[in-house]
Amino acid sequence: MKYSYLLFILIFNFFSAQNIQVIDAENGKPIPNARILWQNHVVYTNEEGFAPVDDSSVNGEISASGFQKTVIPQFYSPIKLKRGYKKIDEVKMIKVDLKKIFEEVSSHYKKRYYNKPSLYDVTYKEKRSDNNQIHFLVIAETKLWSKTNFYNPNKSFDNNLQMQLNNVKYFKDLKSDSIFVKGIKKFSDEYMGNYFFNFELNRTLAHLENKASKYSGWMIFEQGDEQLITFNIKSGVGIEMEGELKYNKVDKVITYFEIHYLQDKYPMVKRKTGEGEVFDYQLGNAILVFDFYKSGGVYVPAMSRVEGNKYIAYYKGVKHERKISRELIYNTFKKSDEKELVPRVNFDKNIWDNTSVKENKNNTILLTTEEQAFINRNVPDFGAK
Repeated sequence: MKYSYLLFILIFNFFSAQNIQVIDAENGKPIPNARILWQNHVVYTNEEGFAPVDDSSVNGEISASGFQKTVIPQFYSPIKLKRGYKKIDEVKMIKVDLKKIFEEVSSHYKKRYYNKPSLYDVTYKEKRSDNNQIHFLVIAETKLWSKTNFYNPNKSFDNNLQMQLNNVKYFKDLKSDSIFVKGIKKFSDEYMGNYFFNFELNRTLAHLENKASKYSGWMIFEQGDEQLITFNIKSGVGIEMEGELKYNKVDKVITYFEIHYLQDKYPMVKRKTGEGEVFDYQLGNAILVFDFYKSGGVYVPAMSRVEGNKYIAYYKGVKHERKISRELIYNTFKKSDEKELVPRVNFDKNIWDNTSVKENKNNTILLTTEEQAFINRNVPDFGAK
């Protein structure tokens, strides 16, 4: 399998909804990215802890990294989650063999994660900032179809993943002044691979298998069959990583995975613009997150997220700093046949240059205060005329 050691990072629902908030039971602070699962519907809280759920929803499962999972018979607000642990220095840590876990999950990946044709209703959210100012925001409803839920670099993009662009709920592009967007290829193996956990699993495993690498893993909390494990990796190629994962010790799967690539101290490299001009490029820090839940005896995706910050280009004496985030929430899952999506996104061009398929849905998208302010702003940044 092809993979990259380095990361060159260049909420909808189907019902009448109520907004609920998930908060920390200890201090009352909102919990972002908390997963709410009921009747095979998935939503996540936004950065302010809010999420939309069906007014008549029952038997919800709420979980968040670092907190105890809870099941409630009926929804109410706010929902308080108890911490899995209070302070890290109070935890009795148990050392685990991190490399063995990764090898076990990787070797049995297709048996434990759903690997047949599947169709998902997805909320797609992407945000980009240059020089600490938002210049691009899109939130859209999409359908994703995958033949195996497994990235194979020897297959075409369409044979790995197909996307149908449905309702675009919010879209604003102020056209950045940054050189990052000039003539850059829209899709690559890494860009497509980052949709799939097996791609990241193999990238991380490659770091662990490097003879010069040093790593450690510690189990710090256990609830039922699930263990919360933190890890650190100092790769032999000069990259440091840290993160956490939830490991089901019975099913032997990673149900939640979060890794931070600390690359801003890595030596500067040379890059080229789309026109072939050379500039200095400083790698930044990146976060990748994958979340899964069990359905029909196997695990299916609930969410994936990629974030990047401090990616800096020095071009003609001017500093350009980029921050990006891309999140996919897999609201629904169903088994599919091997038919393709028609119409579907042409990955040879920008996703948002494709034609959207309009669907009549009563949907609710929850924006953060910052995002709503950006949508409402009439005057573009970056000196646009």
